[in-house]
Order: sequence, then structure tokens, then C-alpha cells
Amino acid sequence: MKINELLQDFTIYTTNEETELLSKISATPHPVTAYSEREQVILDNLVKKSLVSKIHNEGLFLVMRND
Repeated sequence: MKINELLQDFTIYTTNEETELLSKISATPHPVTAYSEREQVILDNLVKKSLVSKIHNEGLFLVMRND
């Protein structure tokens, strides 16, 4: 039996703040410094949950939504 057959509905728990910020993030990379300190903490949580990617590019950290 495959895992896909066992798990019909797989969701990752997100808080209201995480859901709101995730809806604002687009698929194009944006610098982390464009977000407030609180939003940066929430972004780190989303990175840990693999919902957002953090990219290091020429000394600058960019974030983009995973699809």
C-alpha cells in the first residue's frame, strides 16, 4: 500500500498570521529586509515548515513562496 493511498488529505498547520503573510508573498523572490521584524520571524517559521524558500543571492537573502 502506498503512502498516498493512506493519506487522503495532508495539510500543514499554519497560524492566522502565517496564513495572512503567506497570501501576501508571491512566487517571485523579494528581499527579507522588505518585511518588518515580526514578519521576518513569521517568515522563519514558514521556512521551517517548507512553505517558503529562503535564497542567498549576492549577500542578500530573498524569500519566495513554494508552490
